[in-house]
Parts: sequence; C-alpha cells; structure tokens
Amino acid sequence: MEQNLNLLIVDDSPDDAELITHELRKEFVLSVTWVDSAEEFRRALAAGTWDIIISDYLMPQFSGLEALQQVHERNLDTPFIMVSGKIGEDAAVEAMRAGAHDYLIKDNLARLIPAIHRELREAASRRERRRAEEQLRQAQKMEAIGQLAGGISHDFNNLLTIINGYSTLLLRDLERSDPLRKEVEHILHAGERAAELTRQLLAFSRRQILEPRVLELNQVVRTLEKMLRRLIGEQIELTTELAATAGCIKADPGQIEQIILNLVVNARDAISGEEGTITLRTACVNIAAGSLRTSAGPPPSEYLLLEVRDTGCGMDDEVKSRLFEPFFTTKEKGKGTGLGLATVYGIVSQSGGQIQVVSQPGAGTSFRIYLPRVQPREELTPEMQPLETPTGTQTVLVVEDEVDVLALVVHLLRSRGYRVIPAAHPQAAVELFLEQPAAIDLLLTDVVMPQISGPKLAAQLRRHRPDLPVLFMSGHAADTLELQAVIDGGHSFVAKPFMNDELMLKVGEILCNSSLAENERRRA
Repeated sequence: MEQNLNLLIVDDSPDDAELITHELRKEFVLSVTWVDSAEEFRRALAAGTWDIIISDYLMPQFSGLEALQQVHERNLDTPFIMVSGKIGEDAAVEAMRAGAHDYLIKDNLARLIPAIHRELREAASRRERRRAEEQLRQAQKMEAIGQLAGGISHDFNNLLTIINGYSTLLLRDLERSDPLRKEVEHILHAGERAAELTRQLLAFSRRQILEPRVLELNQVVRTLEKMLRRLIGEQIELTTELAATAGCIKADPGQIEQIILNLVVNARDAISGEEGTITLRTACVNIAAGSLRTSAGPPPSEYLLLEVRDTGCGMDDEVKSRLFEPFFTTKEKGKGTGLGLATVYGIVSQSGGQIQVVSQPGAGTSFRIYLPRVQPREELTPEMQPLETPTGTQTVLVVEDEVDVLALVVHLLRSRGYRVIPAAHPQAAVELFLEQPAAIDLLLTDVVMPQISGPKLAAQLRRHRPDLPVLFMSGHAADTLELQAVIDGGHSFVAKPFMNDELMLKVGEILCNSSLAENERRRA
C-alpha cells in the first residue's frame, strides 16, 4: 500500500526537482512543494508540516546549509536529506555535521527511497521517545507536587479542623443581629475554602480519601441537573443524553459530582457569556484491550462513558498538552485556581478510569470519561436524609496527639451530653482504658500518632473488649499505610477537617448501631 508523503524540495533546477519526484512516486503518494530561495523556504516552513525535506547543496540564491540552519532555528525535527549533483567528501562531512540526516548524488538516487523510509521510521521513533519523556516528566511533576500536598495535608487539616470547628461554635452562640457574626462567618468561609483547596490538591495528586459505593451514573446526573442549570445561567442551554442501559459504577459519590461540576463550569467559561449548549451524555461502551491504559490489573471490557460536550471556543494543541497541569489556567487572574481540571484528572485516575479530550479552536470541546462498569451486586447508595444532631450520655475515649484538636472534640462531645475521657497520646489511652474497660462505649482515635497508630491501638484495646466500637479520624493523605488499612478494612472513619455536626452524626450513628447490636445479643 502506497504511503502518503508531504515533501518539501529546495532546488533551483526544475528538472532536478522532477527527477526526485519521479523517483519517489514509485513508492509514495506525493504532496510536493518546490522552493528555490530563502524567503520561499521560510514561508513554506511556516505554512505547513513536512514529512521530509530534500535540498540541493548549493544554489545561486540559497544553499542547503542555510536551509538546514532555518530548520534548526525553528526547532523542527523534520528529516533533512541533502541531494547534489556534485558533492565532495569534505562537503558531505560538512552537511552531516550541520545536521543533515543523509546525502546523495543526483546521478544515483537508488538509495533515496530506502533512506526516506529509514528517516521516517527514526523520526517516528524520536517523536514517540519525546512523548514518553514528556509523560514521564509530567508524572514526576505530579508526583512531586502530590508528595508535597500529602506531606502538608495533615498539618493543614488539623489547623482547619480547629479554625472551622471553633468558628461554627461561635456562630451558634451569636445572635443574628450581633455585629460580630459577619466577621465570624468570613472566618468560617475562608476556612471552608482552604479545606476545599486542600481536598483539590490531594485529588489531583490521587491521594484523596475516597469512599467508593455502587452508583447509578444516570441518577447522579439527574440529581445535579437542576443545580447545573442555575450554575450556567439562562443564556446557555443544558441538554442530557442519558442511555437507558448505562448501568452502574463503583466510585465516591461526592467525587463523581465534583467531576461533573468542574467540567460543566469549565464548559460554561469556554462559551464565554454567549449563547451556547452544554451536553451531558452517558453510554455503556465496550472497549478493546489496550485501547485505554489502566493503572493496575486487567482492564475491564465494559466502561461507562460520561461525556461533557460544549459549543465553546475550543482549544489548540498547546493548551491541550498542558490541560491537566496543576495551576495551569487560561482564565483571567482571579477567575480560576488552575486546579479544576487537575482535580478531575486525579479523581478519574484514582477511580480506575481514563479521560480523553477532543477539541479544536472554534469547534468546542468534548471531555470523555471512562469508568469501569460494575454489576449492582450491592445496594445502591440511598439519598441522604437530613438528620438531627444526636445527643447521648455514653462514654467516649478520645485519643488525639494534636492538643487543640483534642480540646475541640472533647468540647463538642461534652456539649452533646457525652461523658468524655481525653488522651493526648496512645499509651495514656491504654492506661485509661484498662482502668474501666467495660465503661468505654466508643473509642474515637486519630489514625497516625507517635509510637502507636490508631489501628494498632484499637487492636490492642479490642483484645480486652472485642466488641469495642471504634471511629477513626485523620487529616493525612490516603496513601498513608495506616489510613489505607482503615479505608480498605471498611472501618468507620471521618476525614479532617470535619464539620462539627458531621462528627457528631458519625458518633451518634456508631453508638446507636452498637446499642441495637447489644439489644439483639441480649434477646438472643
């Protein structure tokens, strides 16, 4: 099968140019441009992308060495072959040293076609190598920033737990007419924004704590649809194309919602205030092995496609190449953090999926997310109903090495009526527990602590009380070994920074379930 070849010839002789093209038409389907001056060559380089350049060595107005210099000045990696009627050994060496890939004599073009095949293969190999090197650099950059994000997340999340927790307590004590209320609301709002930024940093670095559940993807889209319409405004039309047979995925519900929100906001901004359309589409797709790269294990054959498509301004290749870089944005200063798409990329990767982008300037953009399809063997995640913050009189042993977080948690529990035994380090918790093991109704412990981790502490105490309920809390990234064990083991867990009511609801839920289980045992 003949191969297409986009050829640029630099020669002052029409007969010689014809000689070259005649030889090449034996093997290739040619698209040829012929130039014989520096200006014409410069315009040709700017106008198109060439598979190969064939140049005479010496011409009245121009030379092959000058042409080669222009190629290098533009940082092009286009194969360049020098062909000349008369070229001595010294001139050939000079051409090769200047960067020519080969040289031939016009009177003997037998080597021309093999030389072109060789150079095309080597050029493709160089492109692939550069692409792999760029992917490696990008991965290393993401890993470095991810390690930084994971390293600081623990301290940040502890600080934000304290800031947000006490701000919430202050707001509850202040009357709506109190002039200080607005200031406290600003503090809480800033703390919540900081917490969201930390979550985004962990998300794009694939270190966020996920709680995957079986979800019906169409239902997630339908739940968000009303809010999305308000978000994008009346000028932009939102349409949905939801396949009836789309099915289920296993993912963190909040993170799937985050993906949709980020992509829809990005699409809205791309439409730039003009009338346009954003389309959400779902489908079940079968993908051949190797078509999508997966992070680990054999790839499934069935995926659910979630596509967010817009009629906005589109993107060029340069923007697409940097699209998922953290802190990269094309928006005006103050209009974006540069973490929205990086967050999407991290969530999709951490959820075992892949993301593809199709876009051209002026032709809109399509983000296509592929997530492994699962059978709904588990009960689908129910819609959460608002609950009243519980109160109780049970005894809670709280273990936290950050004293300000410990003070906050103790205050929250006591304000709801619980009896609290605080411990600032694990060894103290062991001693306090052994004094009255039967009296402890719940162990609430940090995961990562000096000397003894939360899971090891829980295991040690459960040797004395096998039925001891445990609730873990942590501000560490999800790749911490102790925290990963908690998540993988399905243990009760609350992530810092938590809202006060979130912690209280979790405590109340665990104690309620423990009480029900105890009643069942007594009846049995």
